[in-house]
Amino acid sequence: MRYTLRQLEIFIAVARHESVSRAADALALSQSATSTALGELERQFDTQLFDRIGKALRLNELGHVVLPHAVQLVEHAREIESMLARQTDFGPLQIGATLTVGNYLATLIAADFLRRHPSARVGLSVHNSATIMHQLLHYELDLGLIEGTCRHPDLLVEPWVEDELVVFCAPGHPLAHGRPVELVELAAQDWILREAGSGTRETFDQALRHFSGELRVRLELEHTEAIKRAVESGLGIGCISRLALREAFRRGSLTAVETPGLDLRRQFQFVTHRRKHVTAGMREFITLCRQMTAGAARSDLIELPFIP
Repeated sequence: MRYTLRQLEIFIAVARHESVSRAADALALSQSATSTALGELERQFDTQLFDRIGKALRLNELGHVVLPHAVQLVEHAREIESMLARQTDFGPLQIGATLTVGNYLATLIAADFLRRHPSARVGLSVHNSATIMHQLLHYELDLGLIEGTCRHPDLLVEPWVEDELVVFCAPGHPLAHGRPVELVELAAQDWILREAGSGTRETFDQALRHFSGELRVRLELEHTEAIKRAVESGLGIGCISRLALREAFRRGSLTAVETPGLDLRRQFQFVTHRRKHVTAGMREFITLCRQMTAGAARSDLIELPFIP
């Protein structure tokens, strides 16, 4: 062959980082060696894979076509190397999880995965749904665990477990009385909500799609814990997953608001790139996810260690 696996690894790294220097750092190579290898790959085929824009490199049309095939080939090569070395553990695994999944489920599953496979390496990044999908599309992640809707044609979605949002308030709030609350009364409250781009905000907005008025959104925050603290402080009411609230409900520091007019159900989902090779490590991680949630009708009913 006229190319090497090392050249493909360098091509993939440059594509991900859009910079030779950052790719060199990620691969623990010198910038000169990285640039030379990429240049040789392009010269061997008398073609270009990137558009040079100042110091940045952006994949051109051919580069976008080649990238998924290069990723698959390098991942297959790593699996073959493990087989030849008679290794039973898995290679590096990059997982992306949205906040609710990442904070309350994914860290526990990653810990279980590492206990079972001590020589494996797992990277777990926690972002909102839009960021996770962006990273999957750019082959920066192997697997996404999201709570939002995904309709991109290049991403495959598999349902995992049902989740439900719940409107909640502080115990001293006027809505903390246990009776059903109508939408018109909810609209009169100050709200503390997740930011646009999060799966939680998408589900909330979808539930209110027929409401023609405007909510009084006092704060938009990127973290569920910050929303809980703001609501506990009496700044307004919020809406996040029951999973994130079950210990606060148990303690009585927050209370649920009954909202029969809102459908706040959703699914936690596995997301992968359609053209990405599904490794043994990815399959094992998904299996552990399903084992954790087996028998639970909803995420807040999963048997978990104490969640403060």
